[in-house]
Amino acid sequence: MKFNVDVVRIRENTIQLNGWAIGRTPDAEITYAVEDASHHPIRFQYVSTRRDDVSQIYYGKTIDREFGFDIQFPYERGKDYYLVIRGEKRRIRVKYNEALIKKRGSVAHKRLKKIQDLMNMETVHVCMEFWRENGLKALILKSKHKLQGIDNDYDYGEWYELTKPSAEELERQRADRLPDMPKFSVIIPAYKTPERYLKEMLDSIAAQTYANWEVCVVDGSPAGESVERVLRRYAERDRRFKYAVLGENKGIAGNTNAAMDMADGDYIVLADHDDALTPDALYECAKCICAHPDCDVLYSDEDKLDMDGGALFDPHFKPDFNPDLLCSVNYICHLFVVSHDLAARVGGFRHEFDGAQDYDFIFRCTEGAARICHIPKVLYHWRCHKDSTASNPESKLYAFEAGARAIMAHYERAGIEAERVEKGVDYGIYHTVYRIAGSPLVSVIIPNKDHRQDLDTCIRAILERATYRNMEFIIVENNSAEPETFSYYDRIQKERENIRVVTWEREFNYSAINNFGVTFARGEYLLFLNNDTELIAENFVEEMLGLCQRPDVGAVGARLLYQDDTIQHAGVVVGFGGIAGHTFIGLHQAENSYFHRAMSTQDYSAVTAACMMTKKSLFEEAGGFTEELAVAFNDIDYCMKVRRAGKLVAYNPYALLYHYESKSRGLENTPEKVARFNREIRIFAERWPEILRDGDPYYNPNLTLRKSNFALRDLKKEGIGEPYRLEV
Repeated sequence: MKFNVDVVRIRENTIQLNGWAIGRTPDAEITYAVEDASHHPIRFQYVSTRRDDVSQIYYGKTIDREFGFDIQFPYERGKDYYLVIRGEKRRIRVKYNEALIKKRGSVAHKRLKKIQDLMNMETVHVCMEFWRENGLKALILKSKHKLQGIDNDYDYGEWYELTKPSAEELERQRADRLPDMPKFSVIIPAYKTPERYLKEMLDSIAAQTYANWEVCVVDGSPAGESVERVLRRYAERDRRFKYAVLGENKGIAGNTNAAMDMADGDYIVLADHDDALTPDALYECAKCICAHPDCDVLYSDEDKLDMDGGALFDPHFKPDFNPDLLCSVNYICHLFVVSHDLAARVGGFRHEFDGAQDYDFIFRCTEGAARICHIPKVLYHWRCHKDSTASNPESKLYAFEAGARAIMAHYERAGIEAERVEKGVDYGIYHTVYRIAGSPLVSVIIPNKDHRQDLDTCIRAILERATYRNMEFIIVENNSAEPETFSYYDRIQKERENIRVVTWEREFNYSAINNFGVTFARGEYLLFLNNDTELIAENFVEEMLGLCQRPDVGAVGARLLYQDDTIQHAGVVVGFGGIAGHTFIGLHQAENSYFHRAMSTQDYSAVTAACMMTKKSLFEEAGGFTEELAVAFNDIDYCMKVRRAGKLVAYNPYALLYHYESKSRGLENTPEKVARFNREIRIFAERWPEILRDGDPYYNPNLTLRKSNFALRDLKKEGIGEPYRLEV
């Protein structure tokens, strides 16, 4: 017999225990009892719960049995109690008292508990598979990152308790009279819904601090399986609850459309029948609409709620609207709110996208929106298994294919030329292969000072292995001292007619050197490339060019790896380290990043010019690189100018190269270099004060600026909800 008590809570004079127990076989009988210190039985409340995650881990499949328990019993301070679990001729007693419960809540115990949670056969299988695919070195690195995660200052449950609105704040919201009071229609399609979960969703709406709402529930369950009894009780108690029983299943699209037909609110709020809203959800939406009256689409952050409803986990702190990320994954998901007028114009849900009907609907709403707002707060709890894994990923294929069709339909409406949408790093993560118009000349600009071997490796890898052929290379010679370097220049230019060396005769200035190189470029597109890079993906130019050809995109960056296959660059966040920094530094390329962000094409505020493509016309229009920024932040500054021109800066993880980094230039290890670096910090801060003050729109203020792994913001050092501050 195996068991685990996942959650222990004291609520007033009650102890609540959530956990699970199983036998050697799925049909083993398990019973529970509660005893006092003298081992006399005491009365307790018991509810069995499904734990499909447990059955999948220990039995290898989902079994239609309830292996979980939710047990509550009264207690008195200072007294001992025992949970007794019996099964397979065994009896296990687990002692509980206030001191033990507090001890189990300590940091050390939680750390130990997290380590114990990792020690199961599923973890062993995952590790072995990872080892086979990526090698022992990568497995050791991944294990190190897992253990570092265990040592974080907070787990999410603690963090949420510290940051959620206080009781006083919720009361203030209830009394607040906003300048406008839009009416929200919460749309809920129901189908064979467990009554308990539906009640929790409806109760979460009834508990809203904002009062101008209605609920529209349509039940498409088969005859005899509806939840009409529950719905009628809520409707009789509060006229804001409206419902209809269809007596048949019209599918998720048809059931949702039927619920939308009942709505008469100003805004439609999409919700699932077994999830929950936070008590401030609709208030925050109303406040956002009052601040931005032209907003007709808005969404929030979300987290997950375990099947017992006792634990929150896996928060998704999202960026502001990110169109290329949306084409990689339905990151918006919950909570999604759209004006009634816009929902009517786009036409509701479509049956042909069943499996990804919400994805298709979100695309059409965002395409037609006057303004899209993101509320960087968790307003929605999405119920699912904490440790569940898909035993058969192929079962997701129909939903994946529907999602791919939704993306292609979006491209067709937007006039974007795409060849296909294919599976990315996992089902639900998409990779778009764009159609390249013609065969435009790409001018590759490479500054170089000696380091001829690195330069030769960089160039020859492209010449011999890259699949895109129409390129010219402009090597900007910058004060080389070795005679062999100039001999190499002569040799490579004679060998290849599409290589040209031009000479910069002044002091080192990265911006000026690249601007000088561009004056010799004949290409329609510029590819800025460091001399210490080497291609991995042979089609990296096509991957970048396909994005860069889009009229709405101004610059494109690549995924760059160190020599040990860990990430050197996967996009730039303004604010990391005080000014700007790369995301996911040091993460092995085979590891999962935060919601697969490292492996998702998306928009960022900036990318590194170690490998960056841009349109030559836009580069000239923007004035090139800012020459006041001789060494640092010039590429970030250029990307900011691209965004100021109304264009996107996109990151493409499928354009993959090695970047051996820092071979070409020394460290900031002299007083002169330190002074220059600090001067360039001040220049950048003066040029772009708004983003440093308000935060990077492609990052989330709930995440830390002290690490590159999208960890929770450190409440002790960074606070929460505090504006970004730059000290120069």
